[in-house]
Amino acid sequence: MPALGSYAVDGRDGRVGRVVGHEGPSVQLRPPGGGRPWNCPPYLLRAAPPAAVLAARVRELNWESRMMP
Repeated sequence: MPALGSYAVDGRDGRVGRVVGHEGPSVQLRPPGGGRPWNCPPYLLRAAPPAAVLAARVRELNWESRMMP
């Protein structure tokens, strides 16, 4: 199982998400920068490559900077 807070790629469609939970047999992923989480079976997850993690972090930081006054 991937660690909470890590990034993973959903093998079904290639989406990158941050691991936000483990519920039953599924891993919950949230899109970078927020949004609705989705479930993915753990056997379909793979580690996100460094470039995808960097892009995800940039999206999250941009989103956070817009939320701060």
